[in-house]
Amino acid sequence: MKKIGLIGGITPESTILYYQILNSLNANKLGESHSAELVIHTLDFGQISKLTKLERWDLLDTIMADAGEKLEKAGATCIVISANTMHLCIDAVRNAVSIPVIHIAEVTSIEITKKELKKVALLGTKYTMEKDFFKNILTSFGIETIIPNNDDRYIINEIIYNELAKGKITKIAKKKYLEIISKLVDQGAEGIILGCTEIPLLVKQKEVTVPVFDTTTIHATAAFLFSNQ
Repeated sequence: MKKIGLIGGITPESTILYYQILNSLNANKLGESHSAELVIHTLDFGQISKLTKLERWDLLDTIMADAGEKLEKAGATCIVISANTMHLCIDAVRNAVSIPVIHIAEVTSIEITKKELKKVALLGTKYTMEKDFFKNILTSFGIETIIPNNDDRYIINEIIYNELAKGKITKIAKKKYLEIISKLVDQGAEGIILGCTEIPLLVKQKEVTVPVFDTTTIHATAAFLFSNQ
């Protein structure tokens, strides 16, 4: 197995999920005593969150590029950014390193095309839902994207930052998310992208009537498959 580099801490909860998934995949392949070879560079989510709210993508690019460089120097053969929103900085990371940086939207799009879906709904932070970095890649795969209305986007974003990012899971939040998803299905969504790496903590496939795409698991699995080529 080649060594995987993980830019983590954005949030700690999602970093834990990536760590668990990668170790589970490796144990399933090689036996339960085996774990994944990882290098993790953990960022300060408080700083990242503050700069994100200020839209200081220039400073975030610098932070993310520095993290990528450090992972490559530590022996990583590929890099995974453990947050959908921070893929807004992926070009800065790719420009700073000579190893592959696996894009969460690209590998998710591949999984959607396998199910031959043409129209999906995207949930995530307001940045993921409202900016084009994820939707443009979906479009390049021939996939139409719809997002929740303004009020529902506010609810989704608030729950992510005030609850899920802190590991807080509530029945009220689950109910709100499932109600929003139901509306999107009524609008024609053939699948739902859980486009924030913490949302899978809250929403499960068994609770939704259309296919759910857990970007955390899809992304981590893509890194695992690359590391075993």
